[in-house]
Amino acid sequence: MPDIFEFGFMVRALIVGGLVGVVCPILGTFLVLRRLSLIADTLAHVALAGAAIGLMLHQSPLLVALPVSAAASLLLEWLRSSQRLSGDASLALVLYSALAVAVIVLSLSVGLGAGVLGYLFGNIVTATRVDVWAIAVLSLGALLLVGLLYTELVQSTFDPVLARVSGVPVGRVNLVLALLTSVTVTLSMRVVGALLVGALIVFPTLAALQAGRGFRLTLLIGAFLGALSVLVGLTVSFYQDIAPGGAIVLTAIAILAAATLGRRAVVYVGARTATASRSKPSTPSAGGGALSRGG
Repeated sequence: MPDIFEFGFMVRALIVGGLVGVVCPILGTFLVLRRLSLIADTLAHVALAGAAIGLMLHQSPLLVALPVSAAASLLLEWLRSSQRLSGDASLALVLYSALAVAVIVLSLSVGLGAGVLGYLFGNIVTATRVDVWAIAVLSLGALLLVGLLYTELVQSTFDPVLARVSGVPVGRVNLVLALLTSVTVTLSMRVVGALLVGALIVFPTLAALQAGRGFRLTLLIGAFLGALSVLVGLTVSFYQDIAPGGAIVLTAIAILAAATLGRRAVVYVGARTATASRSKPSTPSAGGGALSRGG
């Protein structure tokens, strides 16, 4: 048995990371196609402020960060749908407000620095059994909702106007997606940290989109690549004694680079093959030529 499986904290980290690695790209696919990739970073900073408040109140940071992040996601969706502010302006408003709250909480409390840093940069190896069960339940719940609302999510992602005409409650679907994103971002903050959470949502999704084999298959490939990024990154961090969050994100970047290069290689080879087949002269067989001349 490899050394990594002999430590309980690493086994818990692998379970938590694998679950989060699967959920992040699935929701990330909808966010990337809607051009809402930066919402993950905004909600991560909101969740960081919620975790700081939880630490100050001596409560579970995760349980405090979840409702705070959910409320912020609903606010962002309301601002976006009502067009009261442009998309980037609403993201900036919520992001910097959350940062201000986090800074104030840190200034009012003594001894919270180490705890907050764990959520800022990620501290997955400190996950407890309660964390594992909580993240497992929330992750499976998010996947279940995506499965139940799959058709509505796809329709409202590609053509919201047609979806609304077809009877899809686009507004409610967007609210559910916003809430699922807030939950996923809060869970991912424990894995890679608030500063890098967007990478785990976006990079495996971009790598999966390189396949170009259909939306459902893109979701499955993204989930696989997300889990692979986490598992490989955690393994590298364990044996090389480096930060898990950074190792996970660098692994995701390497996978994205490999997928992009592979895609370009396939396109290049296909173009060369097509060019060669068009430029090759057609030489009819002797028998065929004789028959054509005789005819």
